[in-house]
Amino acid sequence: TGETDSAGAPLIALRREEHSVRLRRQALRGRAGRAATPVSVVLCSRRPHLVAGALAQIGRQRGVDLEVVVALHGGGRLATDGLPYPVQVIEVDAGSSFGEALNAAAARATGDVILKWDDDDWYGSEHVADLLMARAYSGAEVVGTTAEFFYLEPLQLTIRRTDYRSEVWTDHVAGGTIMIDRAVFREVGGFQPLPRSVDAHLLRAVLAAGGRVYRTHGLGYLLRRATAAEHTWQLPLAHFLRVATNQWRGFRPSRIMDAS
Repeated sequence: TGETDSAGAPLIALRREEHSVRLRRQALRGRAGRAATPVSVVLCSRRPHLVAGALAQIGRQRGVDLEVVVALHGGGRLATDGLPYPVQVIEVDAGSSFGEALNAAAARATGDVILKWDDDDWYGSEHVADLLMARAYSGAEVVGTTAEFFYLEPLQLTIRRTDYRSEVWTDHVAGGTIMIDRAVFREVGGFQPLPRSVDAHLLRAVLAAGGRVYRTHGLGYLLRRATAAEHTWQLPLAHFLRVATNQWRGFRPSRIMDAS
């Protein structure tokens, strides 16, 4: 294909990877139907106005057994009527750290695995199913995706970075995609009571305990980036432009997400 992005860079490698993911789903899931592993989605937010959109994305997940625990960090109101899955909403004091708020939500989880979900990112409707599939074929205690697609909101630009390989054993996955065995989560003490870097500390604790971390594809996940001050992962927008393999004007997720 001669298709290119907004900067004229070729897209053949991306289209090949999208096709590979579709084939993998067909081959490994086949007609198995709904995944049997119960998943507890944990969402912690100081921004209640974003949570409704996050819950809608969770509600569109296909072929999985879900429950959701939302920790409103600092309180607030949230309507959950009519959602297609059980949702618990707890309030966590604003003075608590991010890690403490996440642990308060995780303490209510009853699923076999805990999945961290960010309130301001975008997830394709087979995101959870893809993580469960990667967990099944890897046997890893933790699975997650690459941080591959970013929407740079102030610039109205989507970028794709390819410096992180997928389908590999690793010590790093995107924080908003961490799926961990609930027993392992408890064994390592959960998230550290810190305001930021809780994802990295959790992954290090799992590896130190002899667990394994596996990184699958990132085509069904897109991170929103505003200014660095709005994120616990504080990097300037210029950093993402420097590492971009592809870039597009406007909001342009992969076709895997569009088709989900």
